Amino acid sequence: MLPASSSPPPSGSGFNALFKNKSFLVLWCGQILSQIADKVFLVLLITLLVDYRPPNALKNSMNSAVMLANTLPAIVFGSAAGIFVDRFSKKQILFFSNFLRGLLILCIPFLPKDFIFLLAIAFLESILTQFFAPAELAAIPLVVPKQGLMTANALFTTTMLGSLIVGFAVGEPLFSFVKNFAGDYSQEITVAFLYLSASAVFYFLPLKENPSADALAKVNPWHDFKEGLRYLKKNRLVSNAMLQLTVLYSVFAALTIVAINLAKDIGLKENQFGFLLAAAGIGMVLGAGILGHWGERFHNKPLPLIGFLMMAFVLGVFTYTQDRWLALTLSGILGLGGSLIGVPMQTLIQQQTPEAMRGKVFGFQNNVVNIALSLPLAIAGPLTDAVGLRVVMLGMSLVVAIAGIWAWLSTRKVLEDVI
Repeated sequence: MLPASSSPPPSGSGFNALFKNKSFLVLWCGQILSQIADKVFLVLLITLLVDYRPPNALKNSMNSAVMLANTLPAIVFGSAAGIFVDRFSKKQILFFSNFLRGLLILCIPFLPKDFIFLLAIAFLESILTQFFAPAELAAIPLVVPKQGLMTANALFTTTMLGSLIVGFAVGEPLFSFVKNFAGDYSQEITVAFLYLSASAVFYFLPLKENPSADALAKVNPWHDFKEGLRYLKKNRLVSNAMLQLTVLYSVFAALTIVAINLAKDIGLKENQFGFLLAAAGIGMVLGAGILGHWGERFHNKPLPLIGFLMMAFVLGVFTYTQDRWLALTLSGILGLGGSLIGVPMQTLIQQQTPEAMRGKVFGFQNNVVNIALSLPLAIAGPLTDAVGLRVVMLGMSLVVAIAGIWAWLSTRKVLEDVI
């Protein structure tokens, strides 16, 4: 039985126990390679644009078109991919999704330099990623005991954020170096090598699972999709946790837009808004590390509620801040609060979801999270132009506080009903 705080059980011996788990280490190493490859691949797409002939209609929107092609499958196919994760071997999905992405990148040098082919590569690569994401999350409970899930998710969160920083930071210098050193198409080969290396690591993943021998014959996407929705409707703990993750990702997506205006207010250049995002990332890494190593000390504490209130406070005072270092500190606190939501809620979903449903649930989660990341990107800018940055930030603060309090009270009520 989960405590009324909805925090997961203690994490045992923290990172010490986790690093002795060879199966987890293999899974983690594969994640590192695959996550970095994903971020470097996006840099590769933008780098290659100068060599491609765009249609006249897209001449001024090539960057946006590429990003849309890479994002759209996450919204359209996220839930469907999760259905197949439940039916087939997760190890095979992890292996083939990376192997095929590597082969796909190796096709680029052999294709015509027309923009439509680059869009097709971005689209197909993203489709394969939709299979990898839920399989990765569903594999964690198969290699980590229940009491170690908090630590495992903390480490995976840290790795995801670290790959985001490392991938985007080293992408352009890496491509410049390999192109000068090895010549044409060395950039594509580098990205393909990362994906193929990840697939090689996953090939040696010792994963105990029993996928159905006639899984393909049993696949009924619409039936399985409805089954997943019924499960989420019935299990309010899981759906509540997913809602909290959705709010969390929506806030960070909106922050990527409003950070440009915030940067100007604290004396930074518009193109230096990344410092605020980096500070938030450092805060999340710090929080994830604390939860991973000392998570048992926070057992029975309402971590998500504390996280939401921390984020609401920072969003509320951000626009009244003009000191650069204070703003960066506040951004770090925002990220720290985000980790108190993301890590426990992801752990809760893994603990409460039976193995046969994890693919559907994580596929649906991937779907919802990507929508949560996309919508704020579309409305945050126009909304800021219409009502002003301060009103938008205060509105976000109010929504975050209400969402956190509502989610906490709702979870407590469900647990009381169960008891």
